[in-house]
Amino acid sequence: MLHHVHARHRLQLLIGFIIGIGFGFLLQKGGLTRYDIIIGQLLLEDFTVVKIMVTAIIVGKLGVYSMKQIGLAELHPKPGSFGTSVIGGLIFGIGFGLLGYCPGTIAGAVGQGSLDALFGGVVGIIIGMTFFAAVYPRLEQSVLSIGDFGERTIPQMLKVNPWFVIIPAVAVLSIVLFMLETYR
Repeated sequence: MLHHVHARHRLQLLIGFIIGIGFGFLLQKGGLTRYDIIIGQLLLEDFTVVKIMVTAIIVGKLGVYSMKQIGLAELHPKPGSFGTSVIGGLIFGIGFGLLGYCPGTIAGAVGQGSLDALFGGVVGIIIGMTFFAAVYPRLEQSVLSIGDFGERTIPQMLKVNPWFVIIPAVAVLSIVLFMLETYR
């Protein structure tokens, strides 16, 4: 249905740019570009980050699979493995713990003028990308391929209709949101 958009690369870039600006605006309005909010989450004192992330997961899960079901979207999962998840999680976690920003919130914080995000975050991302690119060939055939699960999604692994995973996941996440909001 949206094949004409897929064929027009400049239009895709424009759509991505507009969505990115909207995403950054919402991050900033939600307070996720503020260092103290991020650190509050890491110290388990402020759950703003978790609330926004869980809400985004719920909306995204329902939205993407609804669009897929009516033919407005196609899923193209990237291949994965436990090795890539562990290495990626460690790299992300170290950067997040040291600076108090994730890549998305760094972009939003730079947009609002935070120099720590610009010099610490952007420079850190460049250094991290360069280091990872240098060691990637050695990791690719060893650590990164441990526990390879390919391009399968959880419903595909379980051999069930995606809604049998989505509905319980949304229910559990909704309970988590309710509990976070109720028991501050």
